[in-house]
Amino acid sequence: MRRLLDLIYAASLWLAALCLVAILLLVGLQLGARLIDGTLKLLGLGKFDFVILSLAEIAGYLLAASSFLALAGTLKAGAHIRVTMLLSALPEGLRRPLELWVLGFATAAAGWMSWRLALLAQDSWRFNEISVGMLPIPLAIPQVALALGSVVLALALADELVRVARGGSPSFRAGEDALTLGKEG
Repeated sequence: MRRLLDLIYAASLWLAALCLVAILLLVGLQLGARLIDGTLKLLGLGKFDFVILSLAEIAGYLLAASSFLALAGTLKAGAHIRVTMLLSALPEGLRRPLELWVLGFATAAAGWMSWRLALLAQDSWRFNEISVGMLPIPLAIPQVALALGSVVLALALADELVRVARGGSPSFRAGEDALTLGKEG
């Protein structure tokens, strides 16, 4: 089961990375086309006028998808921005119950968010909602990516909750402790 969960978290991170690469390629292609057009204009030649329609909108959807798809992996790695001052000041006897409560609440919140995002994507699909840009993009596509990232986050939070409830230490603590130790030295 552990390998399956780790595979899910890794796949989600890879999808997030692919979204960022897609942004890079699209923006790079558009920029390259503008540079070529500028050079052609300087040479007195006709321009290509290559334009990626709705580039800003597509890049925004890809960035949102990347952000949500990376949530679980960054949680597991301890790379989330979290307020740990209180937790690190508490003795282990108090820290564990507080971590359990926070993980339980966060799991429930992420589960609810996943449910609502899935319903939003379903409604967008059912009513054929499309973007308002020049390129009509079905809104269900980016919304499904958000829902998927949220589901994987809820799974990761539940994974951490079970881990702490069984007496273990949350996996993200190792990353946080490494950062803390690095600052002390």
